[in-house]
Amino acid sequence: MHLPFSLTDWVVILLYLTVLIAGGWLFTPRHTGTAKEYFLAGGNVPAWLAAISVLSATQSAATFLGAPDFGYHGDFTYLGTNLGGLIGAIFVAHVLIPRFYAARVTTVYELLGQRFGPLATRWAGGMFLFGRVLAGGARIYLAAIAIAMVMTGTVSAQGIFIAATVLVAAAFLSTFVGGLKSVLWIDLVQFVIFVGSAVAVLVYLRAGIPATNAEILQGLAHAPNGADKLRLFDLTTDLSKPFSLLAIVTGIALLYIASSGLDQDTTQRLLACKDAKTGARSLYWSVIATVPVVALFITIGLLLHVFYDRPELMGGATAGASLAFDGEKISIFMHYILTQLPPGLRGLVTAGIIAAAVATTNSALNAMSSVLIEDFYRPWRAGRSEVPEHHYVQAGRAGMGVIGVAMLIVAVLSFYWQHYAKLGLLEFALSVMVFAYAGLIGVYMTAIFTPRGTTGSVIAALIAGFFVVLLLQPAIAGKIGLPGALAHLAFPFQLCIGSAVAFLVAVAPPGRTADQ
Repeated sequence: MHLPFSLTDWVVILLYLTVLIAGGWLFTPRHTGTAKEYFLAGGNVPAWLAAISVLSATQSAATFLGAPDFGYHGDFTYLGTNLGGLIGAIFVAHVLIPRFYAARVTTVYELLGQRFGPLATRWAGGMFLFGRVLAGGARIYLAAIAIAMVMTGTVSAQGIFIAATVLVAAAFLSTFVGGLKSVLWIDLVQFVIFVGSAVAVLVYLRAGIPATNAEILQGLAHAPNGADKLRLFDLTTDLSKPFSLLAIVTGIALLYIASSGLDQDTTQRLLACKDAKTGARSLYWSVIATVPVVALFITIGLLLHVFYDRPELMGGATAGASLAFDGEKISIFMHYILTQLPPGLRGLVTAGIIAAAVATTNSALNAMSSVLIEDFYRPWRAGRSEVPEHHYVQAGRAGMGVIGVAMLIVAVLSFYWQHYAKLGLLEFALSVMVFAYAGLIGVYMTAIFTPRGTTGSVIAALIAGFFVVLLLQPAIAGKIGLPGALAHLAFPFQLCIGSAVAFLVAVAPPGRTADQ
């Protein structure tokens, strides 16, 4: 039974929107005169604020909805991916961030321009824009489908379009005037809301389980079919498993290197600190803070397993769970939200989903606009006539509007994409990023660790990385007759192969510097 969205729920949503608007007004700088102020918040962001903003931007609606689903069906192995995050953070903090600060760049792709020329910068920036529009649109879709279910009781492409439009508009308005400085402080507000709503759900869910904590832990450690739902690391060597320890120390570590060091969406915050050490410190803090946040959402999933599947821990009876809604397959957490949460708490959880989505989207809009303006528009405009610096601030605002429309289109297309791919929410959101990251990893490894490569090989490597990952998608790999081991690779191993191919392509010719 779907419980209707009540007046109390709407009041909670209204209060959330009031806080969001008030926060946007209080934290928006009244004057933003330069592109550096707009895209890097003036370069004086404290480490703790940058860390929370990174955490808020990376823990999207995919985590809010997908991590409980993962915990329900599995165990804590997704939490173990933070080991890969730590490996990636060490590399980014000690290798990439110092280079970015030394080069005094606004976007991470300018570093390639200094080595291979401006054309390499534009191709890398273009690959980021393409991949981030796909990933950002997919995350908006995940939040939009949840909002459509809870608020309207139906799921359709039209409902997702309306919900996605509202999310994009809210994200656009929250960053339009003040740029990154607005994003940073609003992310703090959003973080408190979406974590607070998750804590409230955890408390309510735990209160509905009559077993003691010791009995619950014992039951999770000895789940049906001999499963240990408290397991942290999966030691399998099966390459179709996306969160095994082997995947964590290889592909997941590469994913974190790319997401925190080569993805302007995250790296923008690290570059907004006063120096490289502060930027590195904020990255470490964000990785550490991710652990309890992800553990919180996975724990909700584990308790949902007890609530729905373990009658011996529920006093002999469990609530029925149907994972179909309006003809659509839904996650167990969405089912719980739709059928069990009381008025008020349902509204708070909906606000949490919106907060997670807006925090992710507003940062993506600003980051992509920074690349669009600094790596594409500024060089083109400067070659024609001199304009005031404030012109690029206005251009950045217009760029966010263009990108917002593109992400909205991808959000609607994702409705059909995920149905065809049949991936879980977490896998779907994370695998989308791999397409752009493979080429970027190969190119940056070439630029940093070798003297080889040319502008042409960099462009070829970016294209090769994308197409290798595309060909390794199970649906395509099966049709073109790839061996079974390659046809069922999990996305971390797809990233490893794509990055390796891109690296080999990039280093093929002898190198030369951009000014030769």
